[in-house]
Amino acid sequence: MLMRALRIGLTGGTGAGKSLALREFARLGAKTVSSDSVARDVVRPGRLAHRKIAAAFGGSVLDAGGRLDRRKLAAKIFSSPRLRRRLERITHPEILREMERRLGAARPGTVAVADVPLLFEGRHQGRFDAAVFVSAPSALRIERIVRRDGLSRRQALSRMSAQWPEARKAALADVVIANAGNRKRFLAAVQEYYKAMALIASAGGGRRPR
Repeated sequence: MLMRALRIGLTGGTGAGKSLALREFARLGAKTVSSDSVARDVVRPGRLAHRKIAAAFGGSVLDAGGRLDRRKLAAKIFSSPRLRRRLERITHPEILREMERRLGAARPGTVAVADVPLLFEGRHQGRFDAAVFVSAPSALRIERIVRRDGLSRRQALSRMSAQWPEARKAALADVVIANAGNRKRFLAAVQEYYKAMALIASAGGGRRPR
């Protein structure tokens, strides 16, 4: 048996559908870790990352209660690669530590899936036994981002351009799941891959912790 759960790193460009995939993995029985949930936790008032962000970006990114205003912060960082890198240097170490803690709570022989938007850009794939990439056509991603986040098409394109091209990430992934807009077909693919992962986990497959 594995000394730990089989760890899967789930990634995909913004608007591709990785959150939907994560929810389906959870429904199927996987231990899931949402990077968005972790990111929200580590920037709560009183946490180290919150203090560092306030010091680096000023009060303009905080709301009246002193909490981080994610929309204001996003507007700043997506218009400036320099500011985005500054934020990443503050938050990523804290996010990775918390993610490792949550992954470590998964039972040995089971499947644990963490969604990591910058899995390849941050060279984090070595933390996982396999990398799963969710792909989707650019036009569909733009439509989803505009609808989901209330952004303009230009703002959606700006967020997409801040990440690596899909082809580059797909080439690094162990598994690519296409999400072309047919929800039923996409979820069926997630289900099939989960069955394979569960078999590998129960059989003791995967790398041992480093």
